[in-house]
Amino acid sequence: MPDAHGGASSGYHVNRERTALEKDTAMTRKKTVEGAPRETAEMLRHWHEFVPNDRLAHLVKDATRSMVRALQMRLAEHSVSFGHWTFLRILWETDGLTQRELSEQAGVMAPTTFAAVTAMEKLGLVERQQRPENKKNTHVYLTPHGRALKDKLVPLAEEVNEISVTGLSERDIKTARKVLLAIIENLAEDEAGSTNPRRRVPSTRELGRIIAGRGETLEGVD
Repeated sequence: MPDAHGGASSGYHVNRERTALEKDTAMTRKKTVEGAPRETAEMLRHWHEFVPNDRLAHLVKDATRSMVRALQMRLAEHSVSFGHWTFLRILWETDGLTQRELSEQAGVMAPTTFAAVTAMEKLGLVERQQRPENKKNTHVYLTPHGRALKDKLVPLAEEVNEISVTGLSERDIKTARKVLLAIIENLAEDEAGSTNPRRRVPSTRELGRIIAGRGETLEGVD
């Protein structure tokens, strides 16, 4: 439709450009889905086609899974698993923790930590020692090799973070941070205000006792 000056309406141009952009975006998404591993492709179809308004918690979980997968691919180049990366990060900050302290900081069961530390020791990443003043506790220390990996692996995690926000503006990123932080704060407030004594998250030690009391296996629990 002509405007007051006899030219085409600016709204028409905007709509046409928007339609073209949407088509380009759809094509890009289609190529991404087709080139992605099967599990990732199914995840993308779930959000783009099947259940785009699924629960937000599910979306956050899938975004986290994608970031973990991207980091796993990079860690594999250095023969480091994601589980080992979790413990390495803690030890880079505080070396010499006991296995119990390591379990608590990682948020996993003691048997899981024991198995991971045993594997990391065989790989030459850590070593276990008992201090003369207290031989009851076993402390975990980084080896020179384990300590040196920090300079190689941390940049890989930073790379994944940068890739994950490709195409997003600073405003988008700031909004995402604000929203995610608000979610954490809302749930923290809900937990703090709970008057139900049974509605709480048990510590890994308490959970271990509960499982042991039921006669269940601890294997694979994390």
